[in-house]
Amino acid sequence: MKIERIETFLLEAPIEEAFAWSQGQARVREALICKITTDEGIVGWGEGGASPSQTVIHNLFAPKLLGQEPGHINRLWNDLFHSIYNDSLTGGFGGGAISAVDIALWDIAGKAANKSVSELLGGRIRDRVSVYATGLYYQEDSGHKKLIAEAESYANAGYAGMKTKVGGLSLRADVDRVSTIRRAIGDDLFIMVDANKAYSPAIAIDMGHRLADLDIRWFEEPVVANDVDGYLQVKERQPLTVAGGEVWYNRFDARDFLARRALDIAQPDVRYIGGITEFRNVAAHANSMGILVNPHVWGSSIMISASISLAATFPPCPYVRSPRPYEQEPVMEFDQTPNPIRNDLASICFEQEDGFVDIPVGPGLGIEIDEDTLEKLCIRKLESK
Repeated sequence: MKIERIETFLLEAPIEEAFAWSQGQARVREALICKITTDEGIVGWGEGGASPSQTVIHNLFAPKLLGQEPGHINRLWNDLFHSIYNDSLTGGFGGGAISAVDIALWDIAGKAANKSVSELLGGRIRDRVSVYATGLYYQEDSGHKKLIAEAESYANAGYAGMKTKVGGLSLRADVDRVSTIRRAIGDDLFIMVDANKAYSPAIAIDMGHRLADLDIRWFEEPVVANDVDGYLQVKERQPLTVAGGEVWYNRFDARDFLARRALDIAQPDVRYIGGITEFRNVAAHANSMGILVNPHVWGSSIMISASISLAATFPPCPYVRSPRPYEQEPVMEFDQTPNPIRNDLASICFEQEDGFVDIPVGPGLGIEIDEDTLEKLCIRKLESK
């Protein structure tokens, strides 16, 4: 079996009401989808990166992939990675391009073997994965009425935890928002806060102390993404659990954070980290350091399936007789913001029940793509063959 064709689709879907975080505002949802077709007619689907990653896939990677055996995932991954790593091109667009290709290759491997991705990874440890609701972004909202209603809706839906944003307002105003959520949902559910890199270490430390009485499960991305020493300052000088890592693009980006224990929870994103292949490497390293891995997820059903399949195979960290989500068991982000791409692109939209999502068991990623929807949402398609 050989790789015969590579197609990529840059998707865009408008949303009715914009929402914001500390670094920006979403008015549309986007995704870069990769389709790899073999000469035996098996199709694999991947997702990763952003618009410039599309050019990387076709200009740099396609000549190295076409005509190759898709099952040689490790060799192909390393060929692609080292073609850009020594030139310092793996960050951002390069890492996203590798991710999209790698996920598609795992999907092909599963379909060829009639096994799910979790089976190819050695088999699942758990039958379902715990998820938390991501939402509670900044919106026009007099008196926090929308914020309260949204938080209550997640509690009523059965989620054990939810994540909100900080860093977009003053410290006092953000603490007031988080306090409002805590009052609305009570003391039994988890709340996480995400600054999206908004603070200097000193301000993040101040914020951590201000939030300390609200029983915050973790403080995500408190400082800029590559500031290992800044993470260490925040981790050592305030009481909240520190999380980060969604913009790591390979194991080398993660290395110093893990080796120096600069965070308590690692959150790689399968669209950026280098796909399933590299996510597995980083997760194993984190587990050896006693660092819990909770996948960052903010994309289509393709990356949701890949992330669930990975999380299904992670051992408890550390091992206990009855591991608990948020403590020893991984808990995966479950985006609840408007996203027509996530909801309409695939045969499975992935629904949670009582804060858990079932693991896909069909061959490969276990999903089928609606190619009519794909074409409808596509704003740029490229092809190599």
